Amino acid sequence: MTQAKTIDCPHCGKPARIAADNAYRPFCSKRCKLVDLGDWLDESNRIPDPSGSAPGMGPDTDPDSGLPH
Repeated sequence: MTQAKTIDCPHCGKPARIAADNAYRPFCSKRCKLVDLGDWLDESNRIPDPSGSAPGMGPDTDPDSGLPH
């Protein structure tokens, strides 16, 4: 019998099994997965846009510009 491969959980660093029966992979638990999701939702985690090309993300964005929602 082979042992399932593990990696360090991206949130807490504990071993996390990389196997089909681990519904939370690459996290070790539901808690770590939800904490990570919360960090993305409150923008603690974000991918930087060095060119500043993301539409509607600048300080000069006009909410009444007539663009469809």
